[in-house]
Amino acid sequence: MDHSRRRGDRPRGSGDDRGLSTVEVVILAPVMILFILVLVAFGQLVDGRGALDGAARDAARAGSIQKDHGTAIAEAKKAAESNLADVCSGPVSVVQKSPGFEPDTLFTVEVSCEVRGLASIGLDIPTTLSATFSSPLDPYRRTA
Repeated sequence: MDHSRRRGDRPRGSGDDRGLSTVEVVILAPVMILFILVLVAFGQLVDGRGALDGAARDAARAGSIQKDHGTAIAEAKKAAESNLADVCSGPVSVVQKSPGFEPDTLFTVEVSCEVRGLASIGLDIPTTLSATFSSPLDPYRRTA
């Protein structure tokens, strides 16, 4: 039995690891925080895509039940803006993509806006998303 090591002596090579945990934390903590922030930002983009699809659907439906073209566009914009109030960082654009406003046709709108997404983590990358939806013009649409 080798009694040459004194009490308190460390085995060979263990002195090389001193301070390594601190260095790991200092280097890895910011990387992990950045990774979590990027996941949150991309989650907001996915949420924005879903909200834009829903807003396009609601805008097309709101416009398709109106009695005239001007009211249809106004109601479509109102519906899209109310759906996207907390999703978009800028103005909401609603554009009619279908020709005319005749019975037995489709009322198609494209809704677009700049989604917050990556701006929430300080990356100034404009992220403009758009969605299109069609709704048949209601034959029993409003008359008054």
